[in-house]
Amino acid sequence: MEEVVIEVADRPVKEVHQDIQAAAKAGKSILVRDTRSRHNLGVGLPEGCSVRFEGSVGYYCGGLNNGATIKIERNAGWGCGEAMASGHITVNGYAGMSVGAAMLGGTIHVRGDSGPRAGVAMKGGNLIVEGKIGYQSGFMAHGGKIIALGGAGTSCADALWEGEVWVTGDIDDLGVDAVVSEPTAEQVAEVDAILDPLGLKDTSRNWRRIVAGQRLWYFESRDAKAWLMI
Repeated sequence: MEEVVIEVADRPVKEVHQDIQAAAKAGKSILVRDTRSRHNLGVGLPEGCSVRFEGSVGYYCGGLNNGATIKIERNAGWGCGEAMASGHITVNGYAGMSVGAAMLGGTIHVRGDSGPRAGVAMKGGNLIVEGKIGYQSGFMAHGGKIIALGGAGTSCADALWEGEVWVTGDIDDLGVDAVVSEPTAEQVAEVDAILDPLGLKDTSRNWRRIVAGQRLWYFESRDAKAWLMI
């Protein structure tokens, strides 16, 4: 596949975005250079699009992804992959706050640590972090899986709904209404199947599967204190 090189530098992001969309429409592979941690790069990319960002990117890179394969060679700022519906995003470094926020599907793979509230309000898909996830990761996640291979920060899975947070390594503490459930062999196999294509499968891991205790699913006056702690 022919590769198109697009420079960011000081150009208006709207112009950069138009160039990326045009190359994607033409079915070309895209290399984006001189990114300078600019914000809102690679938003709303279509299915079949392949983009590689050479360097670090700013806020909301890969947001609203609709099936593209996105590779970020270094770090990503806030909200990487926010509200993505499908596709695959790889961050080779650190991901900032709220990576995968409100994502609906697809896969985000972070090779380093992630900041606070990873997977906040996510509705589906898989968020894999090889390092540690920051505080309140999984906050109010309604679906999907967050898989952390390097531990978790404070208030992990706070106010979780039907999402799942899988952790190996230390957990600083659990959030409100988050409980550790012993995973079944079938559930572990599901996680292994997600990790295997990324070269991360390891059957020796001691998994902790965090799910909702369901105290917050239905409000009762006797649980008012728990609601106020969110």
